[in-house]
Amino acid sequence: MPFSPNDTRVDYTVQMNLKNKQYWLFDMDGTLTQAMHDFDAMRAELSLPVGVPILEALAALPAADAEQKHRELDAMELDMAADAQPQPGCVELLDQLREQGAELGIVTRNGKQIANATLAACGLSDYFTDNTIISRDCCTAKPDPAGINLLLTRWNASNSNAVMVGDYLFDLEAGFNAGVTTVHMDVERQFAWPDMTDVKVGSLNELLQLIH
Repeated sequence: MPFSPNDTRVDYTVQMNLKNKQYWLFDMDGTLTQAMHDFDAMRAELSLPVGVPILEALAALPAADAEQKHRELDAMELDMAADAQPQPGCVELLDQLREQGAELGIVTRNGKQIANATLAACGLSDYFTDNTIISRDCCTAKPDPAGINLLLTRWNASNSNAVMVGDYLFDLEAGFNAGVTTVHMDVERQFAWPDMTDVKVGSLNELLQLIH
């Protein structure tokens, strides 16, 4: 479907298909929660290369160094989790999906403890269970589709009946490679990566309108 970079129109067929999806996977930071990570500052604090994604930079280190810096990263992110705030429209969207009988899950590059702390700070813990929160502790992190595939397996769900919602390339790439419908939620409405995106929305409230 052709889109200009900031076009948020969704044709009727795509919208109806979205309404009928039963399995919804969400990124957490910047999607269900408001973006708060300063990745450049985090890289600097961890003495990691500029511009290289943190998990990938850590994976390139010797094992002992990587283990220590992973502990530092966990502590840093756990401290930030206490200040997490839900994205506007998040509760309303999750309530509507749950009312429609959808299964809800998270696929995040955060650790499991950090994900739990973030959800608790945002009042979102009741929407997810231990088995439906897929973190970097469970499998290879996004953009690898392993986390999406793991959750679909736990649900015994088809990828054709699933949606991945995220705000960044890694979310969309993972969803695209897993064969699920991808929703790019971009509050700045720049909508990069159109080749990885099926539906574009500027907020979770917009997404709510598409499934209501």
